[in-house]
Amino acid sequence: NRLDTGDLTDFVENVEWEVLGMPATRNVITYGCCSEPYPDVTYTLLLRRRASFYVFNLLLPCIMVSFLAPLGFYLPADSGEKVSLGVTVLLALTVFQLLVAESMPPSESVPLIGKYYIATMTMITASTALTIFIMNVHHCGPGARPVPPWARRLILHHMARLCCVYEVGESCKSPQRLPGRRAGREDTGGPGESPMEGKVSAEAGGCPRDRCLCHHDGLLRNVGYIAGCFRRHRASQRRTSEWKKVAKVMDRFFMWVFFLMVFLMSVLVLGNAA
Repeated sequence: NRLDTGDLTDFVENVEWEVLGMPATRNVITYGCCSEPYPDVTYTLLLRRRASFYVFNLLLPCIMVSFLAPLGFYLPADSGEKVSLGVTVLLALTVFQLLVAESMPPSESVPLIGKYYIATMTMITASTALTIFIMNVHHCGPGARPVPPWARRLILHHMARLCCVYEVGESCKSPQRLPGRRAGREDTGGPGESPMEGKVSAEAGGCPRDRCLCHHDGLLRNVGYIAGCFRRHRASQRRTSEWKKVAKVMDRFFMWVFFLMVFLMSVLVLGNAA
């Protein structure tokens, strides 16, 4: 052989494999039994799999499906579809994993696309588990404990500003809280007023003491009970809304984290494949 490569003029193009080259190496070996040298030519066929079929049929659908997994954190917790979305995405990736396993030969070395599928399924499993935890936080009832100070400082202040999480009616509710608080103080101030104040008000209004209903102890006790129930109801609503905001901030934070993980993982896999 007088050439460094093999002759590929009669090569027929293949739809699955691409020939990068066929270098030739001439070796001369002298054995101990004979004095004559024995030359041989070694041809190395360099093949590369055409990736367009696998990219458009297996890799791109997996990337698009994996980008749906972080959107489960964006769904409202009251919709009831957060966990079902994660399970559906996991089942879709399992089907694609079975297709990859059927098209690949059985071996101990896992191909790059198989590693990508396993990493994506692991990430979606983690996101589904975090979604279940966040839904448990969201549905904390009125009997739940108040939000700890460290969680209020870290999640409701710093992470909420970082993830740009604001309540829809937060600015609209702030001027409406003042009349409610004044009404609450008026309700709580009625049972606690002294008899002298009641006497002065009765005398100023011209209402006889024996005919005025404001001095009946039973009425005062009922008003105090209603005011106490109202205060407890407002406190439980405030605790529930705080836990819901904590769950919303955690949803947004994990959504951006998982979006970043999917993007980096896709870039790494495509870069290694290229």
